[in-house]
Amino acid sequence: MNIAILGAGAWGTALAISLAARHRVILWARDAAQAAAIQSSRRNSRYLPEVPLPDSVTVTGDFSSALTGNGATLIAAPTSELREVLGRVAALRSERPVIWACKGFDRASGKLPHQVAAEVLGKLAPCGALSGPSFALEVAQGRPTALTLAAGDAEFAKRLARELHHPKLRVYFSTDLAGVEISGAVKNVMAIAAGISDGLELGLNARAALITRGLAELTRLGVALGGRTETFMGLAGAGDLILTCTGELSRNRRVGLLLARGESLDAILKQLGHVAEGVYSAPAIEALAAEKRVDMPITRAVCAVLFRGASPRDAVQQLLARDPREEA
Repeated sequence: MNIAILGAGAWGTALAISLAARHRVILWARDAAQAAAIQSSRRNSRYLPEVPLPDSVTVTGDFSSALTGNGATLIAAPTSELREVLGRVAALRSERPVIWACKGFDRASGKLPHQVAAEVLGKLAPCGALSGPSFALEVAQGRPTALTLAAGDAEFAKRLARELHHPKLRVYFSTDLAGVEISGAVKNVMAIAAGISDGLELGLNARAALITRGLAELTRLGVALGGRTETFMGLAGAGDLILTCTGELSRNRRVGLLLARGESLDAILKQLGHVAEGVYSAPAIEALAAEKRVDMPITRAVCAVLFRGASPRDAVQQLLARDPREEA
C-alpha cells in the first residue's frame, strides 16, 4: 500500500519509519526546506534525530504529490492543524481513506477530531483515528507497540488495522471512535497532574492514586459523551494513561514537573519545542465536564494551575481536602 503521512514531527517521522517495513511511504513536511534536509540526510534532525529514515521513505514538501495515486492518508499533524490539513485533502478531491494520529480537541471549536473530519470531509467519508500508548522514539526504534484504530465503520477499521499491523506495531481495531478520541485527549491532562505530583515529590502512592482517579474521570466523561466503558479499560484508555503519566518521554508529564518547580507555563512551552496537547485540551475538557455535569476534580485542579494562577501545591491540597465519597 502507498501511505502518505502528513506531518513530519516526531510522531509522523516515527510512523514513517515503522510503516516502511510493509508499505511505500511518503512523508510530507510543511516546511519545504525541512523536507529537503530530511530527504538528503535521511534523518529528522529537529524532531527525531536518533533514528535514520529507511531509504524506502520519500520526503517531500509538495502536498499534492504526496497524495498522488491510491493508498491511504495518515495525518500526524497537531490537532490544532487538523482542520486545515483535512481541508487541503478535501480540495484535492482525494478518495483515499484518511486516518489521523493526533490527540486532543480543536482549539477553535472545542470539537473532537472525528467531528472536525465530518465537517470537512463529510459524514460518510472513510476515516478513523489511530491512538494508544506510543512514544514516537520507541516506535521509530522498532520496540514493540500496540495501538487501536477506531472508525465508525467496523469493516473499514478492521481492514485498515490489518494493513498497518506488523509484528512490532500491533494494531487492534474498534468502532468506538468517540471513546478512543476522548481517552487520547483526557490522558494528557492527567499526565500534567502526574508530573505535578512527581515534581512535588508526593511519592508513588500518590501517583498510583492519581492515575486511578484520573481513569475514573476519563471514564465518566467518556461515557457521558457516548464512549464505551471497555474502551477506557483498553489500550487507548488505561494503556495510554499509564504510559503518559509515568514515562520519562512524556511531554505533558514534563509540563507538570516544570510547573511544580515554579517555572511559568510560557517558559515551559518554549523550552519543550514540541506540542503538549494537554495544555490546549484542558479548557475544552473542563467545559465539556461542566456541560455534561460530570465531576472532574483533577481536571479542574490542572486548569487552575495552568490558567487561573493557582500554585501546584495549593491545588494538590485542595484536592486532598475534599470530602470522602463512595469509590466509583
